[in-house]
Amino acid sequence: MRRWLPEQDRFVKRFAFTALSTMLVVGLCSCQTTGMSDITGSLGAKTEASPAAGSGRDVDADGERFRANHKDADAALAYGKALRAQGKRAQAVAVLQEAAIANPGNRALLAGLGRALADNGDFQEAFDVLSRAHSPDNPDWRILSAQGATLDQLGRYDEARQYYTSALKIAPDEPSVLSNLGLSYVLSKDLPKAEETLRRANSHADADPRMRLNLALAVGLQGRLAEAETIVKAGRPPEEAAANVTYLKRLLSKNDNAHPDGGKIPIAAAERTK
Repeated sequence: MRRWLPEQDRFVKRFAFTALSTMLVVGLCSCQTTGMSDITGSLGAKTEASPAAGSGRDVDADGERFRANHKDADAALAYGKALRAQGKRAQAVAVLQEAAIANPGNRALLAGLGRALADNGDFQEAFDVLSRAHSPDNPDWRILSAQGATLDQLGRYDEARQYYTSALKIAPDEPSVLSNLGLSYVLSKDLPKAEETLRRANSHADADPRMRLNLALAVGLQGRLAEAETIVKAGRPPEEAAANVTYLKRLLSKNDNAHPDGGKIPIAAAERTK
């Protein structure tokens, strides 16, 4: 088995943070609303443009709409999401905090704020806010999964897995939850368990194709680089497959000390509307 190097440990944690940073889309809300998403990390070397992110002109329009009425929850959600897409995490938090204060019972805003806080690295606060975004008698598996991811970033792996277990009771074998659970095992260095869980996630027909990149991470960290490369290349266009392999090699390399992109790995979205 490949020895886990300190440089790899730091990079894997940055990888998992990036996976978490878009765990909840800003539109994530209560069970009554469809169109919610869960996000899992991937080793994809390119970030795919999100249709929801919009153009700069759309971002300006969202900002104008919010500034016209800071109490407009929908405007705050749209603007916060646009700001996140531009990497303006702290500003997204500020917008959503202001709107949440004006709309204290709005669970969509609380979910969006929790996601933005996690995106900004404020994991404990994110967990606390997400806890208020649904209720024990009406839990949302998507938010439970996101809460687990925040706990993983706090190093509370056993607690995190309790949330994933609860999410899976509501949505059995949900690939996005299994993928996040697999990443949890990667973080705690239980690589065989991570591989087993990520293979389950990838066994579903509706699993996002990019979830296999999480599996490649778990496989590669166990020293099976050729197998990991085969996994990341499967079904991808040649240019993307080559870029994925490059990222994987950089992660697993003994000399993986510095990365021009800061070690942040693009994210794959798995849409869920049920």
